[in-house]
Formats: sequence, C-alpha cells, structure tokens
Amino acid sequence: MIYVLLSSFCFFILLLVNYACTGPNNSNEREKIEPQYFLSSDKTHNKFSRSIPPVLRVPSGAVLEVETKEATDGQLTINSTSEDIPNVQFDPIHPLTGPVYVEGAETGDILAVTLHRFEIGDWAWSGVFPGFGFLADEFTEPYLKTFAIPKGATEVKFTDKISIPLNPFPGVMGVAPATGEMLSTIPPRANGGNMDNPHFTEGTTVYFPVFVEGALFSIGDTHAAQGFGEVCGTAIEAPMKIIYEVNVIKNSRAIKEPQYETEEYYAVTAFATTIDEAAKKATGYMMDYLVEEHGLERTEAYVLCSLAGNLEIAEVVDAPHVLVSMHMPKKVLGIQPKASEF
Repeated sequence: MIYVLLSSFCFFILLLVNYACTGPNNSNEREKIEPQYFLSSDKTHNKFSRSIPPVLRVPSGAVLEVETKEATDGQLTINSTSEDIPNVQFDPIHPLTGPVYVEGAETGDILAVTLHRFEIGDWAWSGVFPGFGFLADEFTEPYLKTFAIPKGATEVKFTDKISIPLNPFPGVMGVAPATGEMLSTIPPRANGGNMDNPHFTEGTTVYFPVFVEGALFSIGDTHAAQGFGEVCGTAIEAPMKIIYEVNVIKNSRAIKEPQYETEEYYAVTAFATTIDEAAKKATGYMMDYLVEEHGLERTEAYVLCSLAGNLEIAEVVDAPHVLVSMHMPKKVLGIQPKASEF
C-alpha cells in the first residue's frame, strides 16, 4: 500500500514538472515569450554525430531564438529556375542550426522541445529532383517553383486559382546519436532527424530520448507548408526564425524514438524501411504509453488503439526510412488541456 502511494505521489510530481516543461500552448501566451539566447544561421552543420561540438550551452528551461536556412543552403534563390535543379549539390543539404548543449541532460533522460513561434522568411521554393521522390520513376525532369512571401502572409499562391495555407514547422530536428560517425540527415532515426512531420507546429512539444551528455539539439530544414507524406520529396522550403524552449526531464518512462503532444492529443513516432513496419512500431509504442501511463492491460491498449488511435504517414521519401505516427486524443483519455504524460 505504501509503495502504491509513493508511486502515485512520484507520478503526480512528474506531471507537475512536465506541465511546466511543456509551457504555454495558448497562442496569446506564446506571443509573450521572450528568448534568452540567440543563434544566427551561420552556426550550422548538416550531419548528426556526438562528435560535432556545440555552438551554444544553455540551462534547462532556456528559450532560444534561432535562424534557419532553406534546405539547399543558398544553392537556390527566388530567382532560380528549373534549369538550376541539376546543379544543386546534395552534400550541403539540410543546414541545421546548432548543436545546442543543454545543461543537465544525460543519457537516458528526455529532452522536451516546445515550439513557441515561427517567422517565415520572405521567399520559398518547392520542386522535383530527378531520382528523388515517391514517384521518381514517373517524374524524371527537374521542376522548380518559387514563392514570394510577404510579411504576415497566411497563404501562398500555387496557381491563380489554388492557394496553400502556410503551416510552418521544422523538417529536421533532433539530438545527437550515440555514435561518433557523421550520419546523413536524410533519413529519420531514433534521435529524430528528418521527420518531416507537419504536426510540429506552434504549441507542440516534442520529446527526444537523450543519447549523449548535453543532448546536442539541432534544428533546421524549415517548411512553410507540407502535405503528409511529402510525396515529391520537397515541401515549401523556406528560411525562418524559430523560438523554442528546451527542458530536461529526468526519471521518466523510457522512450525509444521521439514522441510529441499538443493540447488535443498525445502522439508517438516510428521509423522503418516500410510503412507496414513503421505502423506496427508506432502502434506498439502507443500501447506501451497506454499501459505505462494509463494503467491499461496490453489487450485493452491494443483495442483502444483500434477504436481511437489515428495512424498517420508523415513522410515516405527520406530513404531508407519512412515515418509513421499514431495520435491518441486526450479527450478520450480524460486528460484536461495542458496535462502531461511524463
């Protein structure tokens, strides 16, 4: 009985701590948040490795404003045309701002990154690179479309009759992996990376398993808008400014891959070489969450995933991995807005 009471008390304390970590989700509250640290877009790299030295050291709870470049690192401009696509070199792709060393983060901890605000730059592009994309065999010719984005714009014109709502988010963000090898940013992995998840917008908190001291968090490849799947291989690629907050969570349940939450839902992610495999992993991760945090039997968790869980494909083009998520509405679980799961 005493053990049960102590366990319940500890879990309650963790809820309070994580409530503080997730920060304000209301847009008016987010607008009031002022950054304490700044990183310009010249503080970039484009690999994931524990060997990349940090460019900034911050305490847990720090709020940062960072600049990001568009995905080609300046190889394309608003004046570029389809003829410039074959000249784009992939070695500089995905300049990431960071890494940021978060004090107190240790292997086995969780780094919570709350995305507070995005400011889209004044231009963007999207296109087709021959040999890349979900239907690469069909689309073999280069294509490029550029967009001027006035300050305060909420959409961009695709054609005279078609407009696309802006929904900014980072295509790539993650912590350093345990390896000293310089890993490509193209596929998503357990440390995060090129997840291309359109849910990573203002107010979302993303949880990363920590693999190295300081976590070494980086962010970039910012997208002004993207559909789920990112089937042609590119989004509306744009430079941006991002305000985000980092918090170290200790003594929580372990997670194998990034998970995230908003006021409305809790979600898990899973990467794999096939959609089927990734969907199975995501279902398993959600079942783990329901068992460990909500006390369900595993069979109950399996059935609840079928009744209320929502599988979504984030991306299908970042070979060799695809990314699938599963969302569970907090309303179903009886969780009030801003409640937390760690």
